[in-house]
Amino acid sequence: MLKGKGVFLMLAGWLISLVMLGGIKIEAAAANTKDYLDSLNVGISNVIDPSGGGNEEAIEELAQIVEEAEKEKSDLVMADVQVALNVRAEASEDSEKVGLLYKDCGGTILERRDGWTKLESGDLIGWASDEYLLFDEEAEALAGEVGNLIIVNETETLRVRQEPNTDAEVLGLLAQNDALNVVEVMDDEWIKVDFYHGDAYVLAEYVDVDFLIDEGETMDVIRKREEEAEEAKKKAMQDANKAVIADADDIRLLAALIYCEAGSESYQGQLAVGAVVINRVNSGAYPNTISGVIYASGQFTPAMNGKVARIYNTDIPSSCYTAAQEAMAGVSNVGGATHFRRAGNHEGILIDNQVFW
Repeated sequence: MLKGKGVFLMLAGWLISLVMLGGIKIEAAAANTKDYLDSLNVGISNVIDPSGGGNEEAIEELAQIVEEAEKEKSDLVMADVQVALNVRAEASEDSEKVGLLYKDCGGTILERRDGWTKLESGDLIGWASDEYLLFDEEAEALAGEVGNLIIVNETETLRVRQEPNTDAEVLGLLAQNDALNVVEVMDDEWIKVDFYHGDAYVLAEYVDVDFLIDEGETMDVIRKREEEAEEAKKKAMQDANKAVIADADDIRLLAALIYCEAGSESYQGQLAVGAVVINRVNSGAYPNTISGVIYASGQFTPAMNGKVARIYNTDIPSSCYTAAQEAMAGVSNVGGATHFRRAGNHEGILIDNQVFW
């Protein structure tokens, strides 16, 4: 889940070391971890590579690498702002603005001097004032709260099972590149995942495990999006019928997302998901359209793996439609919340099995 600024794949040494991330315990082996860390300067990118199976030597090697990594200063940096901070071409307030790093977005430190940090966040590279950034333990703590651990299926078809054994009932199938949120990495063989808001299990050897943190945006990307939004607005104003159709499409799209994220929850849980999307649209920190928010890179897993698109073309339950309509009309039971996740250690408004903040 979460924000429309791209996806930043990051898993620092502090994160590897079997820590808790919002209630998620990471205990996975990684056959090629040392290569990852050596090539990426310790602490950045996809760290867990479950292809090593039950290799005890790999686990011991991972623990040793983690211990060494923890002695190094973290390369992680996170935005410490309410909306967004300016990223500039040079370490000066007078320098050209090259992009924005939004609230809860992160990046890697490239260089630091005179109260400024040169950072990389996705395609965005530039300088930001240290006054608006978090480093070290503070950055790690925020990343743990807002980041999202997922599995991505690498095989043609992956069985999702009710229990962590190969004889357990198959609850469903994942297509290649489909993604699910991780609840817990059980061991080097099984991973517990969130499947239709219930616990399920997949074999670790067939998936990649990634930790996602939102990225910043370059000014070129921002300008392009704003131009496209303005053009869409002009077209809608020129043709009232098209505007009506666009509204209907937005309702259906939001209803499809609500079904994917809260289809098994109460109506209040469904309304809360819709309210989060509309809060983002109105916030100024996210894309200003429903489709822009839903399909923003790295934000909503069902949008990433194509499930929203599939549900869009099916019969969506009426409760999800009603929730979408109410949310679009300004009704919110979560205040101005712009985030939600499976209930765990994060503080916020608890509705059914999810927490909103």
